[in-house]
Amino acid sequence: MLVVSRRWLGCAAVVMALGAYVNGASAQTYPSQSVKLLVGFAPGGPADIIARIVGQKLSEHWRQPVVIENRGGAGGNIAAVQAAKAEPNGSTILVTTSAFAVNPSLSSKAGYSPDEFRVAVIAATTPNLIVGAPNLPFATLADAIKAAKAQPMTYGTAGIGTTPHLSAEKIFSIVAKVPILHTPFTGAGPALNSVVGGHTPLASVALPAAVELVKGGQVKALAVTSNERIAALPDVPTAREQGLADDEDATWVAFFLPAKTPSAIVEKINADVNAVVSDKEVQQQLGKIGFRAVGGGVEQANRYVKSEIVKWGDVIGKLGLKLDQ
Repeated sequence: MLVVSRRWLGCAAVVMALGAYVNGASAQTYPSQSVKLLVGFAPGGPADIIARIVGQKLSEHWRQPVVIENRGGAGGNIAAVQAAKAEPNGSTILVTTSAFAVNPSLSSKAGYSPDEFRVAVIAATTPNLIVGAPNLPFATLADAIKAAKAQPMTYGTAGIGTTPHLSAEKIFSIVAKVPILHTPFTGAGPALNSVVGGHTPLASVALPAAVELVKGGQVKALAVTSNERIAALPDVPTAREQGLADDEDATWVAFFLPAKTPSAIVEKINADVNAVVSDKEVQQQLGKIGFRAVGGGVEQANRYVKSEIVKWGDVIGKLGLKLDQ
């Protein structure tokens, strides 16, 4: 029979109480220094847009500097690897997209495991958009695909494993069965710049990165991957309308922390980001560029990301994609 002394039990109770006190105190004083939002992609993409909108509001609320650091490359993996090694004190927050849920299935060398992180909050979501260079002689994605069957064509994305990449591959490889070559960039901004300059005929990106370029006539919007047309670009047909999809694909942006970050800090960040994205002015700002604010609790966010890992792992299997081959 195991005998436990009262003295040991008393010490254990003190340790547990002290741990709870420290955990609570850390939330009350957080943040006591500047906070870095480590963005997994280059400036101009969805993660960068959300980081800057939310980061500005957090800085005002926290009365601490919120610094944006872009670490694009490898479909968000470079930033994820760096964030996984950060001190688990809330001073570094990874802001990345649904590529986080894709990359571990896409490659055994992603450099991180989802288990190394906790999701603080899903900030926003948006459909993907396929655009073309302004001088292309067609106005819809269906027309572009017909042209691609007769002549070589390429398309750019923010990186291998991003959901815009997988959305495009589903359409081109599975539905249309046309070999359009993928050209990965370090972010949506560089991919779109290549289309604007006429170097790449097509690009598949999260919608907000391209809205102003479409409105300004610098790129042509060929298809959106939502089930219904988007208010920000009401004249752009869906891929579904063109017979090229039967479901909706989206890119979401979330805030991640190292798994050992105290729960009180994770909850604090969750609550404060929720306050930002529930603000009507922020929601209007996001809506104009094609985002929908999400928010919600920590456990809800973690369940959602786990479901996305399963969903995109299945898509990757059907496409036969594997970076290690």
